[in-house]
Amino acid sequence: MMRLAVMIVLTAAVWAQERPPIAGVAHIALKVTDLGAARAFYGKYLGYAELAAPGGQGAEAVFRVGQRQYIEVTPDLKSETEDRLSHIAFVTTDVKRMRAYLAGKGVAVREAQCRVPRGKAIEIRDPDGHRIQFVEYAADELVPEAPARISPRIGHVGFTIADREGADRLYRDILGLHEVWHGGMTDDGPTNWVAMRVPNGMDHLEYMLNVHNPSPRTLGVMNHLCLVVDSVDASYQTLLKRERKIADPPKIGRDGKWQLNLYDDDLTRTELMEPKPVRKPCCSPYLEN
Repeated sequence: MMRLAVMIVLTAAVWAQERPPIAGVAHIALKVTDLGAARAFYGKYLGYAELAAPGGQGAEAVFRVGQRQYIEVTPDLKSETEDRLSHIAFVTTDVKRMRAYLAGKGVAVREAQCRVPRGKAIEIRDPDGHRIQFVEYAADELVPEAPARISPRIGHVGFTIADREGADRLYRDILGLHEVWHGGMTDDGPTNWVAMRVPNGMDHLEYMLNVHNPSPRTLGVMNHLCLVVDSVDASYQTLLKRERKIADPPKIGRDGKWQLNLYDDDLTRTELMEPKPVRKPCCSPYLEN
């Protein structure tokens, strides 16, 4: 009996030490001033279907990007200088195991509300104070997609990082994300962006470094989401027909990929991007794996 009890304790300890898979980005949650304007941008303009929000009519809007990815917006932005980013979330296969794993690493964990029916979620804060959720979806949660959607996938989310070492301790050392590219405004200057891919998928988190006293527009540029498209030019031509002004045409970014920047009414940036570079990236090679 004693041996059995010891085996159970040891098994539980090993179980808690093993990080469950992190498969990709689940959602990004944004603050807006006006739900109607947000529905016009994320729903009508970007073409995403809106789900019934569990918070009740007028409390929030949830837009389905793909089967396991969403954009959430809540009308609680109080000031143009306030951060529009509410939180981001990653998909995991086992929230209970993730809670035990994080607690074992000394990370404070709390329950979180999952906006998707039958989903479960927990939440932590990173060293910069960003709210980070981990979401486990029900296996049967499948519904039709919106035919007018501009993209079927969130490829990455990005936000400002002031504490690079602290971020690496969490995202790299504890959560298992790994760098696939870094770059800057100039080839020999400081690193401004670091792409950190999830350990069990292709999505990534982008560190936005060297941001000091940002303006409202800069906050919206830095704290952003990226939608993957096969062709930025084709998407650009589609969006030109949807009666909303686009400030700048497509361009090739420092990572060598075609991109197009769009902004909602509160200046949060949505970046359309092709999945592969069309010319050599600056500063470091882009790793495929």
